[in-house]
Amino acid sequence: MRRIGVYVDASNIGMNGGHGLRYDVLRALACRGGGEAQRLNVYLAFDERRAAQSPDYGTKAMSYQAALRDQGFRVTVKTVKHFRDEDGVETTKSNADLDMAVDALMESERLDTVLLATGDGDFIQVVRALQSKGCRVDVLGFDNVSRELRDAADQFINGYLVPNLLPLREPGVPVARWGQLGGKVRGVCNKFGAEEGYGFIAYWPSLPETPVLAATDTKPAYFKTASLQDASIIARLPSRNVVLEFELNAPAKPDGAPEARRIHVVAS
Repeated sequence: MRRIGVYVDASNIGMNGGHGLRYDVLRALACRGGGEAQRLNVYLAFDERRAAQSPDYGTKAMSYQAALRDQGFRVTVKTVKHFRDEDGVETTKSNADLDMAVDALMESERLDTVLLATGDGDFIQVVRALQSKGCRVDVLGFDNVSRELRDAADQFINGYLVPNLLPLREPGVPVARWGQLGGKVRGVCNKFGAEEGYGFIAYWPSLPETPVLAATDTKPAYFKTASLQDASIIARLPSRNVVLEFELNAPAKPDGAPEARRIHVVAS
């Protein structure tokens, strides 16, 4: 059985597209294919000054931390520090990178696979150090992920494409309908003919069970260019970097692929 460690740089993830991340789905993703969670760690920032000024902020932060602990995560909280330069301009800093790096390296001897949820390029050397210890390292991120970090990982996982990991952008659409006809999914366009006016979007209909995620785990959805709500994106298709969210409809032909409609760009 594969021993899994999960380390979440929550501040980085939250500021770069991952707000609302569902930690139960993250755990299921990390342990896909029969893995067993050995270490589940999340690193959060907490602004004591803001909490003193806004009791509501402090209450929500404490509730959020408690909810993560209830799901089996060990929560490390770093206090936000405020600085002023000589011009009086204030900046804030709350850096949990060192804590996360040290924990991952110290615990790696009892792990087979490490999932790092971050887009911060400072973790490149951590990835390489973990790999040198025999660990497989997956990196999960959303926006502004360091290219070097992606390349250093054994696999980069685009969090937008993981079923139910994030709330759908359209209010009122049940998350449970991901992958079902009439529901919404996210995917990337891997085939497109501008002159023909149609293409295909690859998406995961459900959370894959294979330890290594592959293109063979995806399914295709057919689309017409008229279904793109932003026509300017046509010039960039096909692309693995443009994440599309769309409504999944019944195929036009009995043996055809489902049809994608009301397509809009989530990330590019």
